[in-house]
Amino acid sequence: MTPLPAPARLGMGRRTVHSGELARLAGVTVRALRHYHQRGLLPEPRRRANGYREYDVHHLVRVLRIRRLASIGVPLDRMPQLLDEAAAPCGDADGDAAVLEELDAELAAQIERLTRQRAVIATLREHRAALDAPPELAPFLSVLRSARLPAELIEMDRDQSVLLAHLAGESGLPWLSSVYSRLSDDAHAQAIAELTGRFARLDAETPAGEVAELIERFSSLLGEALAGLADAEGGLELGAAGELVDAYVRDRLNPAQRQMLAELRRRTTEQADDGA
Repeated sequence: MTPLPAPARLGMGRRTVHSGELARLAGVTVRALRHYHQRGLLPEPRRRANGYREYDVHHLVRVLRIRRLASIGVPLDRMPQLLDEAAAPCGDADGDAAVLEELDAELAAQIERLTRQRAVIATLREHRAALDAPPELAPFLSVLRSARLPAELIEMDRDQSVLLAHLAGESGLPWLSSVYSRLSDDAHAQAIAELTGRFARLDAETPAGEVAELIERFSSLLGEALAGLADAEGGLELGAAGELVDAYVRDRLNPAQRQMLAELRRRTTEQADDGA
């Protein structure tokens, strides 16, 4: 049997060491030692005449055990009980097994959450979307970006997507995503980019006939996107959503653009009611 290294080889040939030496031996910082004291994990040692704490090898073992528990994910507030139970003569094998099972379940949940986050990041990177854009709507926002719209309009479209995704909620988001997916598919992407670009240039000087044609084409595209989705599970209260979107864009668009959106919302609501 290989003999264990003598305490002197560990740097504790003297009976006690100060906090800096203990921290070095344990691979932690002095600040961490103070934190362990504050949380009740590490008993306060006696102090020398000069005020320095005196730690011995038992304190070192305690700190190493704290590090081991932390390495498998045990939170600090649960450590005092676990440290004391493990130090008991008989220990608590059943209790340890229960803690390990709980920790494993927590780690599995974290892995699942991180996997979802990575999937969101991958979608946003693929479509070069803003960090705070709803990933389900990222393809549509990518289409709008390709239209070379003014920066303020791109920002407004992103903010509207955030608002609509929130209004849809977890149950309605698949429905909203279906609508946006239809608007951004190969059959509609070019038309959406063109019409949105024309909307960005809309002002009081735009001929009434051009405005009417723009409304008609937008209405037709939205009707195609909504077709067949009236009975789909989820959905979105378009009237309420329209009012909130109007409240947001009121100060972002010029009067001609606001008037067109109001008419477009009216037609979209009628289409939804007719399909109900």
